[in-house]
Amino acid sequence: MAALSEFVHVVVSDGSQDAGLAVLLLSRPPTNTMTRQVYREIAAAAAEMGARDDVAAVILFGGHEIFSAGDDMPELQTLSGPEADVAARVRAQAVDAVAAIPKPTVAAITGYALGAGLTLALAADWRISGDNVKFGATEILSDHVPGGLARLTRIAGESRAKELVFSGRFFDAEEAKTLGLIDEMVAPDNVYDTAAAWARRFLDGPREAISAAKAGINAVFEGGVGPANWRF
Repeated sequence: MAALSEFVHVVVSDGSQDAGLAVLLLSRPPTNTMTRQVYREIAAAAAEMGARDDVAAVILFGGHEIFSAGDDMPELQTLSGPEADVAARVRAQAVDAVAAIPKPTVAAITGYALGAGLTLALAADWRISGDNVKFGATEILSDHVPGGLARLTRIAGESRAKELVFSGRFFDAEEAKTLGLIDEMVAPDNVYDTAAAWARRFLDGPREAISAAKAGINAVFEGGVGPANWRF
């Protein structure tokens, strides 16, 4: 495992079975909350994975306990207006960088995916969740405008997105599956292995064609809902 930075690691398999399978590992215990530094590290990791010839598919993973509880609220609450603007910008850049990785991506979701953690998961092509995971677009509870509105609305629909965002309530994996926010729900211990199985399907695929197809599909939705700074 090669550490890219303090909290985000790029792990690329060199085994024959999983050659080309990479993990973007978020590791900021205990809850993987995200700061400006973490967002910059995520963006750098995404760029690295996009550029590496030995990476064919990517798993986005926060570890076996928790995906991410979202923004580091104690840090966020200390920021001045200009600093908060920077934080919003680096958050958007990080999530958009993950969405733009020119390879298939699968989020392996454990524990909680809240606020910006949910937004980050929605940037992946597919999402595998434990059946005990709690989700939520929770930013409104701290008097902040949630990010990821375009992606959330595109998947869940306008009415359901508004209800989730305005209430900031938690919802379970069963509801997330019904809303289309996750693609498969499995036992907690099987999350990573199931995500890896999804990713393995594309390891031997035509990489340039997959990259072009992904870019084309992504382009259909770019800037689709709300101001650009809501897409983080």
